[in-house]
Amino acid sequence: MPDRPRRARRPPGDPKVWTVEEANERIESLTDLLVGLRAWAVRLRAILGELGRLRGFWGTEIGSPDHPDGRIHLRLEAERQRLTHRIEREVQALFAEGIEVKDLDIGLVDFYTRAFGEMSYLCWQRGEDQVGFYHALTEGYRHRRPIPSARDLPPTTTHHSA
Repeated sequence: MPDRPRRARRPPGDPKVWTVEEANERIESLTDLLVGLRAWAVRLRAILGELGRLRGFWGTEIGSPDHPDGRIHLRLEAERQRLTHRIEREVQALFAEGIEVKDLDIGLVDFYTRAFGEMSYLCWQRGEDQVGFYHALTEGYRHRRPIPSARDLPPTTTHHSA
């Protein structure tokens, strides 16, 4: 599904570990980026639907050079490839920062952090004023818990990057 990016592989080395303060500082620019990514994903879904209709109606004939809908098919396919590449490039750039995009529709992202001695995620969703939740790496949105206090999770002096 185009709005659910594939999980990227973590490059060798330690991921960037975010503090609550750092994650909160990143939210404004992240919000703008997520709005753009969602718009691309919505357009990509529409293109995939149209390509599916063309292929469903015409079958393999749609690829013929002299097909009446061939130009439309080629234009849509080129746009699909461009949008897919753009979305993947932006999601990979975020991943390299230690930010995982979990759902473009609702703007759900996780920041790597260290909570209570364990690697965890700070969990934020577009529309929330600040990062207020965390969960284990093996858990998801349903298991997110409120951050007890900004001073408890994580320590502001712990920061390293990939």
